[in-house]
Amino acid sequence: MKTPLFTGSGVAIVTPFNHETVDLEALRRLLDFQLENGTDAVIVCGTTGEAATMSYAERMRTIECCVEHVNGRVPVIAGTGSNSTENALALSRDAERAGADGLLLVTPYYNKASQAGLIRHFQVIADGVDVPLILYDVPSRTGVTIAPETYAELAKHPNINGVKEAGGNFSNIQKTRNLCPEDFSIWSGNDDETAAICMLGGKGVISVVANVLPAEMHRLTELCLRNDFAAAGKLQLELKDFCDAMFCDVNPIPVKTALNLLGWDVGPLRLPLCDPTEAGLEKIRAALEKHGLTSRV
Repeated sequence: MKTPLFTGSGVAIVTPFNHETVDLEALRRLLDFQLENGTDAVIVCGTTGEAATMSYAERMRTIECCVEHVNGRVPVIAGTGSNSTENALALSRDAERAGADGLLLVTPYYNKASQAGLIRHFQVIADGVDVPLILYDVPSRTGVTIAPETYAELAKHPNINGVKEAGGNFSNIQKTRNLCPEDFSIWSGNDDETAAICMLGGKGVISVVANVLPAEMHRLTELCLRNDFAAAGKLQLELKDFCDAMFCDVNPIPVKTALNLLGWDVGPLRLPLCDPTEAGLEKIRAALEKHGLTSRV
């Protein structure tokens, strides 16, 4: 029986940059904020962490910094996905050596692999490491969807722990839950779907919003895991407008902008990502003000 890599709210943490490289001191401050506010896991170098525009050396330094600073207090899960199976395997092995508790593997983007190709890709990586894998289904960014039947095949591998499901297809999520064993975990990959996915047996969320609202996202998942879906549903609805604001532009543009507005100094976005429009900036500011966040930092 597989144990979930984590339950609750895992933050998909942003990567703070200065004008040269990763700002590790700023990253440590963010990690302290997360740990002080109940975050249950840290997911580093994922989509929100702008891993696609980081060098290999930067990614490894960032993963190593997280592992060292968190120091076993919560699981650290490293994003090691790539559209090349060979590169993803190399990253995964290095992240394991750096002390990551688990790995987050996005579907290979651009190649548009078949379902058979996806199975082989993930199995090769799972065979090559000794830490658990979380698959990452986000077709809006990769052009590929993992089918429920493919999950059922991958769930047989002892190192494949579950999936971060960001496809927004609740029919597929239900099919996946019915086809896969109980110990194949599902985490929400969309903040505004957290309670609904947990109601279908999900184990929590890998959250963008938790960068700004870690205590609230922890509370939301805590209510879900206690099966108090009346209270969870109410909190989910209260957070809906904030979730929308954090996705009013391409992630992580809004959340990184919000952190900078709150004084966290997480630095610039890396091209091809750029600052939000004036309209987007106003939505972000309005959401921060509505939720009383300007006084938190």
